[in-house]
Amino acid sequence: MRYLFGEYSFDVDRREVHRGVDVVSVAPQVFDLIDYLIRNRDRVVSKDDLIRAIWNGRIVSDAALTTRLNAARIALGDSGEEQRFIKTLPRKGFRFVGAVREELEQVDAAVTDHQQVELQQPDLALPDRPSIAVLQFENMSVDPEQEFFAEGMVEEIITALSRFRSLFVISRNSSFTFKGRAVDIKEVGRRLGVRYVLGGAVRKASGKVRITGQLIDAVTGAHLWADRFERDLTDVFSLQDEVTLAVVSAIQPKMLQTEIAMATRRRPENLTAYDFFLRAIHQYHLTTRESLAEAIKLAHRALELDPGFGSAAALAGDCHASNVALGYANDPQFDCKEAVRLARLALSIDDGDPDTLSRIAVILAGIVGDSEAEIEMADRAVALNPNSWRTWNNRGWVYILAGLPEEAIRSFERAVRMSPVDPLLHMTFFGIGNALLRLSRFDEAIVLFKKALRHNPSFTPAYRGLASAFAHLGRDAEAHEAAGRVLEVDPAFTISAWIAQVPKHSTLFVEGLRKAGLPE
Repeated sequence: MRYLFGEYSFDVDRREVHRGVDVVSVAPQVFDLIDYLIRNRDRVVSKDDLIRAIWNGRIVSDAALTTRLNAARIALGDSGEEQRFIKTLPRKGFRFVGAVREELEQVDAAVTDHQQVELQQPDLALPDRPSIAVLQFENMSVDPEQEFFAEGMVEEIITALSRFRSLFVISRNSSFTFKGRAVDIKEVGRRLGVRYVLGGAVRKASGKVRITGQLIDAVTGAHLWADRFERDLTDVFSLQDEVTLAVVSAIQPKMLQTEIAMATRRRPENLTAYDFFLRAIHQYHLTTRESLAEAIKLAHRALELDPGFGSAAALAGDCHASNVALGYANDPQFDCKEAVRLARLALSIDDGDPDTLSRIAVILAGIVGDSEAEIEMADRAVALNPNSWRTWNNRGWVYILAGLPEEAIRSFERAVRMSPVDPLLHMTFFGIGNALLRLSRFDEAIVLFKKALRHNPSFTPAYRGLASAFAHLGRDAEAHEAAGRVLEVDPAFTISAWIAQVPKHSTLFVEGLRKAGLPE
């Protein structure tokens, strides 16, 4: 179900809010609050109604409710003064007053044939080794801005767990799709193909961090372990290690604490720098023009505070490279130079962290083009952490840019298994489609480009892929329709400008764009 109001689209099934073609970042509770108000727009909703619906009846302060309502208004471009969508009725409650049109999800004609949608994927089989997914921990702080801290803590725990080769660990992007939802742990296990699920909560206040966690067998539903940890904020990394060790010990008791020390990547000395880094990661995952710009600022703040923070340098470089790849760059040459500079800086600081290596490999593959060195780097990242969606996904792009599409497809397929419900799967499916197009397997490429668009209907690169593949097959009407969608989203698009931004392009891809009638 999709609700349309003003310039906004509110997608209940995908839990996404769009303003035009741009994705609006909305915290889970804020999304649920907007959803509840829209569904009950025919009446005034009381404060008690909201607390029962959003907080399951838990006692919450008026300040917490006001904070969520303000966040909802900000997300919808509303305000307490204007009240264009959410109206406050003093001493009575709240009501959604915007004109809403309901729309059952339609799949665009350029995306699918005969309005056929993809069938739900079957449950995934369990791997042949212990497997785990870590769900987003609930933010127990009153301040919704601490959401990024809870995300960052969980991402660090996932990273630490993924270093154990004897474990199969699902990517945070897939496990975080269950964020803010009441879920059946057995269903989570079936959808992600894992035996164990870790959940919990984080509270950061008064210079201390408290984590509560519980480990559940997703097959039987049995609780295997539960505990609470509390430390000063200055000991946050030790806290992460304690949680990791407790989880691993519950799954594989013979694992030793020394393995964690060996697996732990270099950590920043400055905790304020680490805070900026966590905020930057949060913005990076939103992948909008504005969020990448903010991620660059935050990552640079982290670097200013701790010049030896290699992961922050790699993240900043990745953001600059993403600006170019996604067509956000106002000055592509500047972004390319910054991406390479930061990548080399990160490599000089820490050449042993798998995520950093995989980011650098893609940056250099797309801009420098020393295929042998970049393949070696991508392979080493996978060897260091074979459980990481990022290392496998980035390895796929490195192999595409090196002109080895068959191996790229194998890497992307491995990435999909590591994160089977990832919000960024459209990028991975686009990668597979790109590789198939380079192999002249145009029919198969079309299937993957459509698949990418089913996951993200506003993802312009997939329309470019469709235009090229349809044109190569002589399906001119469909090619022109896909080309029209490219120009609808980006009216200034030209093939020559795109080639200038993406120097490691495929000749077949470009030939197809020309056949589809896109402007030179």
